[in-house]
Amino acid sequence: MNTIPTAQTAGMDEAKVDVAIANRILAETGLAAGVRAFLGHASSRLPSDPTKFLVKGRGYQIDVLSRLRPEDLITCDLEGYLVDGPPGIIQCGEVQIHACIYKVRPEVQSIVHVHPKFTVIMSILQPRLRPMAQEGIKVVQAPLPVYPHTKVVMSQQEGEELARYLGDGESVLMLGHGAVTVGRTLEESVTRMIHLEHQAEMNYLAYCATGPNYPGIPEPLVEEVLQGKLFDGPHFDDAIAKHGKPSQPGTWNYLQDLVSQGL
Repeated sequence: MNTIPTAQTAGMDEAKVDVAIANRILAETGLAAGVRAFLGHASSRLPSDPTKFLVKGRGYQIDVLSRLRPEDLITCDLEGYLVDGPPGIIQCGEVQIHACIYKVRPEVQSIVHVHPKFTVIMSILQPRLRPMAQEGIKVVQAPLPVYPHTKVVMSQQEGEELARYLGDGESVLMLGHGAVTVGRTLEESVTRMIHLEHQAEMNYLAYCATGPNYPGIPEPLVEEVLQGKLFDGPHFDDAIAKHGKPSQPGTWNYLQDLVSQGL
């Protein structure tokens, strides 16, 4: 007997696809590749129940983000307990990163944790990450907090401590370990991590070139970037009136299409 999918199950299936794609994008962009291919996870609250979230588990025969499928995901509650998932799969070791942040930040809908190479290096060198390029400039406009531990975040106490370092911000570095970014959507949290690593790489190169006192983009110019309006001016008016203002999805749609092949 075939079961007719309900709106709730259809929503769950769509959410699982989105989370699987987000994790694959972390691998595709090099944030979880090579020796780090199995390290990291992107999660999302359930659309039908904000007290639960979807995340990668542990126990897969091939445990890498690039192979993650929607049916591989598990559901956890805000205490970090396993609610649902495929047979033999349990929570990822750092499930409390997600549980504790979701618990204290109700506006956060998605969380990413990975070990990006340049972000890890800069968390050790510990100069303030300075704005070095347009891409992701807002991510490093203000100094980022650094969680002063390298170990795996296993306990609720450790997850709560990390959440305190994050505070009401959007990114937190983890000393010699990686970073956590949050967002209102998977696109926001993943893109924020991509931009963080891009800025960290530029900072590392500047550090190597000139030492720890390397310059960054001055704050007034950062504000110019952030306050600037795209497609603003009389030379755009006729075209926008005819065709509308184009959206700015960046590379997100391309990355989604790229990694969703075969899902």
